Amino acid sequence: MSAHLSTYRERAANPLDVMEQIVAANDWTFDRRSTAEMAAEAPGKWCDYGLYFSWSSEISAMHFTCAFDLKVPERRRAALFELLALANERLWIGHFGMDADDGMPVFRHAVLLRGAPGASAESLEDMIDIAITECERFFPAFQFVLWGGKTPADALAAAMLECVGEA
Repeated sequence: MSAHLSTYRERAANPLDVMEQIVAANDWTFDRRSTAEMAAEAPGKWCDYGLYFSWSSEISAMHFTCAFDLKVPERRRAALFELLALANERLWIGHFGMDADDGMPVFRHAVLLRGAPGASAESLEDMIDIAITECERFFPAFQFVLWGGKTPADALAAAMLECVGEA
């Protein structure tokens, strides 16, 4: 068997084909830009989230970002970087970062699929669900730092309070 054929067999099927079906089933707006890129918009409790999927067949990996509809003023970026680091300590999957061009916070995750026949719909649904859940969970902390004048530690503590019962 040639090395080329062996390499071809180890590459996973394009997960964006499955992702397109998931996004369409949720009635989210999306744009399949190419076989390697797709963008979508998902509604959230606090804002709409921009989802971006990029597939690399060369390394059989999909990169995923979930961007907040939230601009960060230049003067608050240092505080937000500190908050992102604190938030990342609480995550099991993925991480928060900031888009360098517009200062928008983003949740990022990558999935390696080399040797797998493809990504399951369930694992891709979980990936999106985890990203949106984490963005929703930390959104108040971002707001507290950006517009409430709180320190990153105080903002995170205030946002992580879980209410019990009814008022």
